[in-house]
Amino acid sequence: MLEFSSMLLIKYFKELFEDKELMRKCKSIAFPIMFQSLIISAVNLVDNLMVGLLGDVAISGVASANKYYNVIQFVLFSTINSCIIYLSQYNGANNHEKMKQTFRFTLVFTYAVLLVGFACVMLFPNQLIKFIIDDPAIIDAGTRYFRYAAFSYLPMGFSLVVANAMRAIGETKIPLRISAVSMFVNAVLDYGLILGKFGLPRLEIEGAAIATIISRIVEMILCYYALKKGEYVFDTNIKDLFKFPKDLVLSILIKAWPLVLNEIAWNIGMVTLLKCYSSRGAVVNAAYSISNIVSDLFFALFSGMATASSVLIGTPLGANKLDEARDNGYKLICFSVYMAIFFGVGLFMSSFVVGIIYSKVSYEVITLSKQILRCQGLIYWIYMFNTQCYFTLRAGGATKSTMILDCGYMWAVNIPVVAILSYFTNLPILTVYVIGQLTDIGKGIVAYKIVRKESWVKNLAIESK
Repeated sequence: MLEFSSMLLIKYFKELFEDKELMRKCKSIAFPIMFQSLIISAVNLVDNLMVGLLGDVAISGVASANKYYNVIQFVLFSTINSCIIYLSQYNGANNHEKMKQTFRFTLVFTYAVLLVGFACVMLFPNQLIKFIIDDPAIIDAGTRYFRYAAFSYLPMGFSLVVANAMRAIGETKIPLRISAVSMFVNAVLDYGLILGKFGLPRLEIEGAAIATIISRIVEMILCYYALKKGEYVFDTNIKDLFKFPKDLVLSILIKAWPLVLNEIAWNIGMVTLLKCYSSRGAVVNAAYSISNIVSDLFFALFSGMATASSVLIGTPLGANKLDEARDNGYKLICFSVYMAIFFGVGLFMSSFVVGIIYSKVSYEVITLSKQILRCQGLIYWIYMFNTQCYFTLRAGGATKSTMILDCGYMWAVNIPVVAILSYFTNLPILTVYVIGQLTDIGKGIVAYKIVRKESWVKNLAIESK
């Protein structure tokens, strides 16, 4: 059976480069999103570099706080994407009223989830940082960042909903431009407020957080302007915000809860992994954080393929073109692996410059960062294969399968392996990290078997009527 499945994938790989129209659509959708993610990651890298000038403690504190920022952001992504699945398919069915109703509910649902995360960060900042690493100096640095950065969540929710709704109907250039402006504002303010340039006060860690708040507000304003000027079919009046039918809400929530629960469990899992690695000391915490910031430049491929999958699989499903959607799903898996080879080489090569750009960080931290980046570069294609299987399942609303594949495998295999090796062996930390990452090979086998069941090949626009 596995051999048959492999042959099927090889067949689609050969057909991929003959399907010029799919390649054109995929590039036109995915590449702007990749570029947008690259801009965001590049600015985050610049931000991290400026904080790095303040020393190892500052960079560990901000990175630990940002782990929870990422938890909230990814949970919001899952909340929004569980709704956008429907918006994309209703777009394929040309049902504008349902698109409006879906957009309204997405906004309400997003802010309901966001406010819970905001409250947790505001009420328990010390406890959250301490869970990762019990170092008083790092806890203090992370808490100082938290006090301000938490307020950036509020404008971020609106921007994420609008940008993802635009992408769901194939509009990728406007979110890219808005993001570029926002990130430019963030970078300039980072330089001014962290280091006290342009006549601004030197606020150091707090300056980084304030710069993030201002840039998020700018982003929200630009998204609102673009939404109203563009006259998008899913746009709605504020007075109609809570007008959505119960059957649509129930249908979305049934699909949404596995995605939201998955993101919560997955991101808590990522924090738990950081805690395991950080049990080996502050050097490991800082090195892990630096390598993740740098690698995010290359993981831009993920966000591009996520949007491409939503449009190129979700839209034909909504139009009841099931065979086209099925073929596109398998071809996109092949395309993602093909692209991953090039991104993986770039990620590996980045290890040779990390020591140059982080000149103020200790030698031990830089050495371990380089080793982690090389490991990630070598198995990048495995990450991408697994993730594209996830995107394929999600595009068709097979959200329970995504939960089993993603957080289920992490908590059943990856975390126990890393925890045992971190706490109960004397293996070098790099060996522990490599073994932990290699567990993704098993995940890939499970992922493809789930995709081959084709529970994702269904028209949700018809099912929700």
